[in-house]
Amino acid sequence: MNYTPEIIERTHTDRGDIQLQKRENHYEIIYNGTFLMATYNGESERLLVSRALERCRSPHRVLIGGLGVGFSLEEALSDPRVVKVDVVEIEEVIIQWNRKHLAPLSGYALNDPRTNVIHTDLVQWMNESDETYDAICLDIDNGPDWTVSESNTGLYSEKGINSVIRLMNPGGIVSFWSATASPQFVDYLKLFFDDVAVESVPQERGEPDNIYLASSPKIKH
Repeated sequence: MNYTPEIIERTHTDRGDIQLQKRENHYEIIYNGTFLMATYNGESERLLVSRALERCRSPHRVLIGGLGVGFSLEEALSDPRVVKVDVVEIEEVIIQWNRKHLAPLSGYALNDPRTNVIHTDLVQWMNESDETYDAICLDIDNGPDWTVSESNTGLYSEKGINSVIRLMNPGGIVSFWSATASPQFVDYLKLFFDDVAVESVPQERGEPDNIYLASSPKIKH
């Protein structure tokens, strides 16, 4: 897919420049000059959610960090056990694009009555929220080792992971999406969770995407 993209919209936010562009029938989102996501391959974004729900006995309440192009949200809503999905997205323009240009590609997921979009910074929101969830699925930036926005690094810190644990219901699970393999992050997760799994998702070009799943938080003494 080497066609010159058509720029649909470009805007500047507090975190930098963000652009929606189209190649034939597919959309791409470019963030500060770096490719962030596209609609032509959503397998790993869907697996981020489906693998978490498979491991969760009663996934009634789901938190998705990062709306993206809506594929993770659509996957969560496809599970009849899911009662509510909170989606935290920092960029208002991404929410707008999902309501307009991207809506048909995610089955109009934002229109589902179970969907609740929260427009704010995920890391800050997690530190302040009293909500709890059965499955927490985090697709923030490009993963723990490659963050385009500096503010996202806090998600993968000790404080960030402890905030995640605080939001987890008993028997809950958290999944992290990453554009690259990160053995160091796997080892780090094992400091906080008794059960950590990794799934590699091959891509047509470049490195595989990776999904990290963690459950059974360790009890602090």
